[in-house]
Amino acid sequence: MGQAMTESTKPTERSPWHKECWGFINRLWVSVVPADLRLFIRVLRSGPQAVGAACPSSRHLADYMAAQAVLCDDGYIVELGGGTGVVTAALLAHGLDPKRLIVVEQSALLSAHLRTRFPQVTVLEGDAAQLAVLLGRRAERISAVVSSLPLKSLPKVTVHRIGNELEAILPKGATFIQFTYSLRCQAIDWAQDLTCLRSRTIWRNVPPARVNVFAWGGL
Repeated sequence: MGQAMTESTKPTERSPWHKECWGFINRLWVSVVPADLRLFIRVLRSGPQAVGAACPSSRHLADYMAAQAVLCDDGYIVELGGGTGVVTAALLAHGLDPKRLIVVEQSALLSAHLRTRFPQVTVLEGDAAQLAVLLGRRAERISAVVSSLPLKSLPKVTVHRIGNELEAILPKGATFIQFTYSLRCQAIDWAQDLTCLRSRTIWRNVPPARVNVFAWGGL
């Protein structure tokens, strides 16, 4: 007790050179890496389960998804898995009234980011497996769902719960848009009937992805 701290136990102080080096790396990181990618990496480091994509979606992928969604000219459009807001921005850029857009995002960090970036858009923090509860009365007026959820990698029980939630809110023939890294147009393993209307591979995405446009409940 009270023994003087020896040289070996003293905390190491960073030299001016060390501080300057880390300062340069930080400035380089901020200037070179886009803000959305920095946020994506931050969320990925906090828990890989919080994100389902290998990288943030490219604007080419987001543009195609948005172009399909805005063909629905009535009711709310629900975006599942808003992430850093790439698809959200594309939907608005395609002329969607922000009052018609509802974004569901499970990550608290990403939800806060989306609310700041898109103050006129309704952002709901929560699980898509509880979609009807999250939407409340708005669930009665959904015309399309745009999903970036990693349905191929989620537990099957979770995927089935999401399917049941969508069944509860989507009328027959409603548009359901899903992107996947599987480059085949194939229905999701749900009990519900989905008819693939259109499908396109977006090569200018990392990795390449396929956007499938389904009619919910068949035609």
